[in-house]
Amino acid sequence: MKVVIIGGGPAGMMAGISSARNGNEVVILEKMNMLGRKLLITGKGRCNITSSLDISEFIQNIPGNGRFLYSCFERFTNKDIIEFLEKHKVKVKEERGNRIFPVSDKSMDVLNAFVEELKSLNVKVVTNAKVEKILAEYSETDKNEKSDSQESFTTENKKLTTKKVIGVEYIKNGNKLVEKAEKVILATGGNSYQATGSTGDGYKIAKELGHTITKIVPSLVPMVANNVKEIEKNNQVIYNSQYACSQRLCKDLQGLSLRNVEIKFIDVDKNKTIYEDFGEMVFTHFGISGPTILSGTAHLLRYKNVEELLKNGKIILKIDLKPALNEEKLDLRILRDFEKDKNKNFKNSLNELLPQKLIKPVIYLSGIDENKKVNMITKNERLNLVKILKNFSVVVTDYSSINDAIITSGGVSIKEINPKTMESKLVEGLYFAGEIIDVDAYTGGFNLQIAYSTGYVAGE
Repeated sequence: MKVVIIGGGPAGMMAGISSARNGNEVVILEKMNMLGRKLLITGKGRCNITSSLDISEFIQNIPGNGRFLYSCFERFTNKDIIEFLEKHKVKVKEERGNRIFPVSDKSMDVLNAFVEELKSLNVKVVTNAKVEKILAEYSETDKNEKSDSQESFTTENKKLTTKKVIGVEYIKNGNKLVEKAEKVILATGGNSYQATGSTGDGYKIAKELGHTITKIVPSLVPMVANNVKEIEKNNQVIYNSQYACSQRLCKDLQGLSLRNVEIKFIDVDKNKTIYEDFGEMVFTHFGISGPTILSGTAHLLRYKNVEELLKNGKIILKIDLKPALNEEKLDLRILRDFEKDKNKNFKNSLNELLPQKLIKPVIYLSGIDENKKVNMITKNERLNLVKILKNFSVVVTDYSSINDAIITSGGVSIKEINPKTMESKLVEGLYFAGEIIDVDAYTGGFNLQIAYSTGYVAGE
């Protein structure tokens, strides 16, 4: 059987491997000049391959239609991808948060394993091939013959017209070419990191065949802080305590990574915690990012009226800089530091408590004169300092560009895909794999596992 796969990312490559192992003649059409461009930049170039969690726990980490993936995860698990890589001499290791990485810390080793397997199975790879459309033929059948996996259209003579794929039309070197096929797997990815080839082409192709594309929004994306202007006095920035950490302050803190902090996204109007997490975050020149923040956005985008709340500055990120200590114990810790540094100025007493970049902002937010002697700081001033450290806040007003997102939320509606086979319910012989489907997960290797598992089942 001739199978054409559109897209050479992890989902497309796994689909190619699975299909070729079943004896099919397989062709992968990839728009870029090489396979796996996006795979190479995952995990900051190290490739967070998957998670070590039991596969049954993956669904809990997939807020975007996770239950749809039960069958795929049963067919191809995290243990299966690890076994596949180790077969190609790619050893793996586990890091914080159950994340699995190659021991070498090189995503290229993971990509090479896929490429080697494709070559061994004689899968044909055509690069620089921009697919224009999937070719389909229409046929009429008796109503009684309608398949459960197909949607058909009633005609005047009570016959039903069905669609079936027959090939793919694509452009290469300025020439329009056709690749005939009995089955086509659409694995073009989403609309994030467009330089890697994920430019949303697959949505257009699927829509032309009658598929519904749900709303496309960025997920696992950095967030933008409010752009309130800070007061400047004597050429020094006085941070506006009402907004604790504005875009200007984030810029001053750019590159500062906070580990082992607790974060909460809060709906100010309802005084409700929308999402909370523990782990790592980082300040950027326009706001905040890092694993906990990215996973938070996957949750935020599903919160009612979130776009309006963001626009009106009604979503606050609260950061507990010292989550291991309650307020009473943190106060005792600060008292000990102050006792040791009682003759120092306040600005010189926080070196053991905070990263250097955070000291100046915290001082300004506390309202304590930086040159005040530590032994002159009052109890109320000290308790206010404790509250700031336990509730360091950022007002977030927007998501960053979709091009900065790790993945996109939205895609081909799961209602139109058979979860056991990944075949379209509308077009016979059309299958889907990876990010083009309306499924998305938190950070931690879950989205790549979705790609492998859906690709494997589609190819099978």
